[in-house]
Amino acid sequence: MNKFRLTVKLLAIATFMFAFSSLAQAQATRTWVSGVGDDANPCSRTAPCKTFAGAISKTAPCGEIDALDPGGFGAVTITKAITIDGTAAGIAGVLVSGTNGIVISANASTDVITLRGLDINGICSGLNGIQILSAKGVNVYDCIIYKFTQNGINVAVGADMALAVRNTVIHDNTGDGIRTATTAGQVRATLDNVSSTVNGSGVHATQSSRIDANNCNFSNNTGNGVFADATGAFATIRVWNSMISMNAGGGVRAGNAGGGVSGAEIGQDQINHNIGAGVILGTGGVVETFSNNSIRGNIGGDGCAGCSTVGPGN
Repeated sequence: MNKFRLTVKLLAIATFMFAFSSLAQAQATRTWVSGVGDDANPCSRTAPCKTFAGAISKTAPCGEIDALDPGGFGAVTITKAITIDGTAAGIAGVLVSGTNGIVISANASTDVITLRGLDINGICSGLNGIQILSAKGVNVYDCIIYKFTQNGINVAVGADMALAVRNTVIHDNTGDGIRTATTAGQVRATLDNVSSTVNGSGVHATQSSRIDANNCNFSNNTGNGVFADATGAFATIRVWNSMISMNAGGGVRAGNAGGGVSGAEIGQDQINHNIGAGVILGTGGVVETFSNNSIRGNIGGDGCAGCSTVGPGN
């Protein structure tokens, strides 16, 4: 009897170890997708998967999913630190209808997600291009996000988070190009060479958000080009060396009907030909200028009345 029990225990241990080993082997540090792949495959380079959703369960935390060739790789929900890279494919598409393109719901303390070289298309019926619910950090590089009924990038988190967007085009979204908010901590976003056009507002910082933008284009939007809008606590946007033109609202707006302090800082910007004023101060709004901007040709008014002048070292 004792020998029988020992044999059963050994078999149970062996079964557990085998299952654990199989699971570990199933999660590779680098996986691959292809337009002619199959999600039943192991997502290796020679046997790639068909979709990002199919590959992500076979990719280890902090690993990477790469696209081998052009294709539509579908919506995906990301729950761990990972990189999705479509640069080698030419066009690595995420085409969605009636839902979000990419949802990020990862660990807010540890997980950093990088999206690179993706074409994210809402075909005029998708919700948000990238919906960020929780993460330590999100990097969006060399992407195109367009034709969503809500926002291109929507940050709606509940803790500190860092967002970096670089060399990315966001256009033709009914909502804002980039919208940020958090119910705790703060969102810290940096935008470099970002074009956000033909959206609601080009960039919209709301509750507890700080955004720094350099060398960007916030133009031809149906709302404001740049909008600091503290619905609670604070919202600040600093914009340097950027084009903010031909928006149906104001070029730069700080403050709205909500509470909190809304701040904008502008330097070396072209704020021209907006239908509203070049600079608008709403309730709770503060605008600081380095007095080196071009603010002219705006139908609602030029200049920077009510702005505070600041300079290097202040």
